[in-house]
Amino acid sequence: MGQALLEMRNIDKVFPGVRALSNVDFTLHAGEVHSLMGENGAGKSTLVKVLTGVYQRDGGTVRLDGKEIFPRTPKEAQECGISTVYQEVNLCSNLSVAENIFIGREPRKFGFIDWKTINKRSAELLHTLNIDIDVTKTLDHYSVAIQQMIAIARAVDVSAKILILDEPTSSLDEQETERLFAIIRRLQKQGMGIIFISHFLEQIYDLCDHITVLRNGELVGAYEVAKLPKLELIAKMVGKNLDDVKDMDKQAEKSTPSEEVFLEADHIGSVGQIFDVDLKIHKGEVMGFAGLLGSGRTETAELLFGVNGIDKGGIKIKGKNVSLNDPMAAMKQKIAFCPEDRKVSGIIGDLSVRENIILAMQAKDGMFKHISYSEQVKLADEYIKLLRIKVSDREQLIKNLSGG
Repeated sequence: MGQALLEMRNIDKVFPGVRALSNVDFTLHAGEVHSLMGENGAGKSTLVKVLTGVYQRDGGTVRLDGKEIFPRTPKEAQECGISTVYQEVNLCSNLSVAENIFIGREPRKFGFIDWKTINKRSAELLHTLNIDIDVTKTLDHYSVAIQQMIAIARAVDVSAKILILDEPTSSLDEQETERLFAIIRRLQKQGMGIIFISHFLEQIYDLCDHITVLRNGELVGAYEVAKLPKLELIAKMVGKNLDDVKDMDKQAEKSTPSEEVFLEADHIGSVGQIFDVDLKIHKGEVMGFAGLLGSGRTETAELLFGVNGIDKGGIKIKGKNVSLNDPMAAMKQKIAFCPEDRKVSGIIGDLSVRENIILAMQAKDGMFKHISYSEQVKLADEYIKLLRIKVSDREQLIKNLSGG
């Protein structure tokens, strides 16, 4: 494929008590879409943050176009030609589309911001991505999918040589995903190197040329997508041999839902959000909510957990009418909720792993029934082991863990 656009060699990154990356290599060529794969905590995010200047590497070299670089901040990485679009769109919802695209690099005329040029160039840039919208409207007027495209437009316009896309399709429907892929393929043809991070294997195999697999902060290998069967990829990610992976489904315990209904919702609704929802959830049953963006999946879950009050209909737990007007009422009925936005609603970043694990339990027991420190340690260690949470110790701040 010719000379590499990006070469990362022998990359090390150490945090207190944890070696996040150990001797990792990664190579990206111009005009290539390359996927980073691995389980939660494998080191994908850390490697990207080293490349983009969020973290400083503790060992190894990074070369771009044959020249060694050492970005100390995301801005320095961007100046080198490395742009990132994160899973959670990091734009300003209260600013216009055009302002978001040119924020921090506004063209000026006679010492003043040239709004006419900003708006014109923004519209032209989005048009090249087949997006025709009013760039003078604030970002919050548009869907998450359009915001994702705007973030890509901004990334492309800063003369990027490398575009990093971190879970870009997690909030997109099938049609929006195809639109994004068309844009990625166009950028690929223009010679841009693209790093694509996703948990959707079908998308990886549809879009990418190569896959680099990490496991426990170490390089497993780099492979051509066309020559790597999906089951073999999974085996490399989880560290099992291929036969074990093939047998996983056969060995998996198949559960049969009970005839007993645990929760029954009868025509429940909330003004302006959910209308007339009926459902029954049996003991031992896994029920999925499916639908496009804005269809009410999250809102229905929040209604069942008491985040939003029910204005219509009723809920029964084990055949008895209950009032789930707040999360505490739901918790007392043994209902738990893992929210969509974990950073905002699911964790308290400045508390430790131990404190976050016991937080809901302590809230349920009340402030006068304190869970002893020894019991907290026991519970935290139990769940760290059960869920295989990769931590230096239970007192590590949860904000310093990987997203998974």
